[in-house]
Amino acid sequence: MALRKSPKADLKRTYGFFVQVGMIASLLLLILAFNANLDSGDAMEIEQIEQEVVQMEEILQTEQIQKPPPPPRPPVPVEVPNDEVLDDDDLDLDSFLDLDAPINIPPPPPPPDEEVIEEEPEFFEIVEDDPVLIGGIAGLQAKAKYPEIARKANVEGRVIVQFIVDENGNVREPTILRGIGGGCDQEAIRLIMEEAEFIPGRQRGRAVPVRTSLPIVFKLR
Repeated sequence: MALRKSPKADLKRTYGFFVQVGMIASLLLLILAFNANLDSGDAMEIEQIEQEVVQMEEILQTEQIQKPPPPPRPPVPVEVPNDEVLDDDDLDLDSFLDLDAPINIPPPPPPPDEEVIEEEPEFFEIVEDDPVLIGGIAGLQAKAKYPEIARKANVEGRVIVQFIVDENGNVREPTILRGIGGGCDQEAIRLIMEEAEFIPGRQRGRAVPVRTSLPIVFKLR
């Protein structure tokens, strides 16, 4: 006689049912997982920490000042024996003092308000009014005598004579600044001394001696 299974112990009878229930549960879980709101209620704030900036400073190299060396110490004095004996000087205290003798007192200085008188020069180089030759240089030139030696040697040129016209209009101290020789220099001095007449020069309205010069021309015709 064959053994038969009990219907309660047959697992295949409910196998299909449990497979379908498991499939439906898996689909429901998958749908819930896709539709679930994953955004959290509180937003996470990320605080950005400011980075500290490190500034590099250039260090300047300092120049070391060299101090001067200290002065040398003064030498230590050394005692030197002094064997020299000084002679006592005899003072003559018996000099005679004459109380009645005059006392030499230097003269007092001049008062500060006293005006110092300026010494007038011997002659002037530049004045307000120069000496004036009476008759002009042409009239004086007409009185010149051509030296015979200069004429024979064909000497021509200009002789410059320097002289002083005093406060009376007279000529003194004539000298030749530039000569040509042949007797022309002597004739120029004679012409200035004997033939020339001047109106004296004036400085501050007063006639004064003035040093001046004139050219005397010697030319053969």
